[in-house]
Amino acid sequence: MMRGVDKLAAVDASAPAMCRALPDLPMAETVMVRLLRISAASLGQYFEPVFREIDLSENTFHILCLLMAAPEGRASPSELSELMGTSRGNMTRLLDELDQAGHIRRDTVQSDGRRFIVTITNSGRAAALHTAQRLNPALRQAFADLSDEEMAQLALLLRKAVGSFDKRAVGWALAS
Repeated sequence: MMRGVDKLAAVDASAPAMCRALPDLPMAETVMVRLLRISAASLGQYFEPVFREIDLSENTFHILCLLMAAPEGRASPSELSELMGTSRGNMTRLLDELDQAGHIRRDTVQSDGRRFIVTITNSGRAAALHTAQRLNPALRQAFADLSDEEMAQLALLLRKAVGSFDKRAVGWALAS
């Protein structure tokens, strides 16, 4: 598997040829998309061994975190799907995993028997707390080369980019 630094070198090496081959493609923005994708993939690869050892996935842990933070430890599957940025079908699969492990409970909403509410169990709380403790050093190490100021700047820029994606997505949808 190609290391992150090798992927970055490949982006740098291929960008000029891509620019010549596709002159209408804005290269700075294209490179930025590639860098963001490499970053996301690298984060997944970095944390995968930690999650494998804990017997949770990054996604199931994220769900437990969201439920820990939710009022009364409860949320609907659609709320969780939106917060996670995943499809409802994938959310159902993830909730099945957590349910089978005893980390959540699904209850039917009394006012609408077709809807469910997801509640974290004591086992789920314990798993989330244990995982957070195990992830602490890995998280700190992942960003150890960034100063506090750089972390704040990166967070600001990523938030600004996400806001820009939202604004532009609305514009593209209207133009289509």
